[in-house]
Amino acid sequence: MNSITMSMNVDTLILQALREDVTSEDITTNAIMKGYHSGSVQLICKEDGVLAGLPVFERVFHLVDPKTEVTFFFEDGDAVKKGELVAEIYGDIRSLLTGERTALNYLQRMSGIATYTHETAKLLEGTGIKLLDTRKTTPNMRVFEKYAVKVGGGYNHRYNLSDGILLKDNHIAAAGGIANAVKMAKEYASFVRKIEVEVENMEMVKEAVEAQADIIMLDNMSIEQMKEAVEYIQGRALTECSGNVTRENIAQLASTGVDYISSGALTHSAKILDLSLKNLKLV
Repeated sequence: MNSITMSMNVDTLILQALREDVTSEDITTNAIMKGYHSGSVQLICKEDGVLAGLPVFERVFHLVDPKTEVTFFFEDGDAVKKGELVAEIYGDIRSLLTGERTALNYLQRMSGIATYTHETAKLLEGTGIKLLDTRKTTPNMRVFEKYAVKVGGGYNHRYNLSDGILLKDNHIAAAGGIANAVKMAKEYASFVRKIEVEVENMEMVKEAVEAQADIIMLDNMSIEQMKEAVEYIQGRALTECSGNVTRENIAQLASTGVDYISSGALTHSAKILDLSLKNLKLV
């Protein structure tokens, strides 16, 4: 979330979110606050978790009013406890009230993902296996959600359809088989692009190895099938398992010896981290 990413990719999304919340005016705030009055408000954590999205939180207020100042007492990736003071925001009371919900929506969502990812990644400590996210993200929230995964200790799979070649079941069907799909992918793409193939059984595993796929994704296979596949592949391709990965079954999946485990739950099932703006006062 550096300044270049903010200005080129994030600002437009934040402005859309602000416009969603304020079509013409913040009628409640304008009714009670007729003009400028400086004030402050505190960002309080209401449950234990891992923070992610503080730069986005600050950016919301700066886009509402560039004169708003935010003082943080933590950084992204820090663990926080219930009741801790995370930040103080200073500026025009009207700006603080208008930006409050949008800023919190981003921070709560991103911190929730970081917290869930951190808890899941801890279950893989010592295995050497990397925990990956997927493209199962909220529309127009991918840049925020994938960033939160990294903050929480996970890794990003491809960002979008332009980012890598992943031949899934429907691509393979359209191409007439794994061998032809990999062949066409190699002919079309630059040599620097890796080719990943999704497989569902040992016959497809063998076809993917024969076609010299770079990565083989073991999708929704049983633990026994995945162990057999990893043993058969023997390092001739990187291996990834996917399909209904949860914190409850990830230890079993790790026992298969794959290189990567991808989980859509990191972004589609993480609950928000409860944070709140409290103790507003006039200055």
